[in-house]
Amino acid sequence: MAYVITEKCHGERYGLCATVCPTEAIYPGTYQGKDFMVIDPTVCISCGACAAECPVGSIVESEDMDPTWAKINADLAVEFKSNPKVAPRARNESPKKPTNQLK
Repeated sequence: MAYVITEKCHGERYGLCATVCPTEAIYPGTYQGKDFMVIDPTVCISCGACAAECPVGSIVESEDMDPTWAKINADLAVEFKSNPKVAPRARNESPKKPTNQLK
């Protein structure tokens, strides 16, 4: 099962996850007017590197943990796949969303 980027990333996007993904399964884009990252479930090998790298804990280890965002990831992966990579934010940069906290 593929990992899933959840609502915590929507409007937050650190982008560090994409820098450690061994299969380059993580793509940046804009969803509902906000920066976001998605994991392509057809490319993800469930290694967990991305989840360990996310400073706000926005990545869960299976589609079953957040089916709504799993569908969003799968649907947007096709669209986002050709987007250019983004420069990651610093791990210690304060979150943009007041509900997110650095882990």
